[in-house]
Amino acid sequence: MKRRDVTNLLGLGLLAGSLPIAIAACRSDPAPEAQSEASGEFTTLGSMADLIAQGSLTGTVSGQDLIVVRDSSLPDAALAVSPVCTHAGCTVDWDRGQELFICPCHGGRFNPDGTVSGGPPPNPLTTFEAKIEGDQVMVRV
Repeated sequence: MKRRDVTNLLGLGLLAGSLPIAIAACRSDPAPEAQSEASGEFTTLGSMADLIAQGSLTGTVSGQDLIVVRDSSLPDAALAVSPVCTHAGCTVDWDRGQELFICPCHGGRFNPDGTVSGGPPPNPLTTFEAKIEGDQVMVRV
């Protein structure tokens, strides 16, 4: 057997062995189904003044990343969601003008309460309990 034949067989074997991995990487599995979670105590994420000025608050509570926005139907209420898109796991951004969470990866759109408004996401964003006490915006994770 010639050296070229051995090299060709080795290359073909590597290609055939990596093909299942490449196919699996291209598959689009939906992220786990979203759910509401509330188990701990309320933690202050920021002030109501900051929420009004910025349009949203972001932070991490007990290892959980969060985005908090105002509920436009109830001026003294807040809505808290995980910023992880349920389609491909990208981080959503709050669009204050449209009052929507928008995923920059594939155009997923979510309402302020986390429900899907459009695009490919199969499930709503995970939501968390939020409240406003005085000037403090508080979240329970």
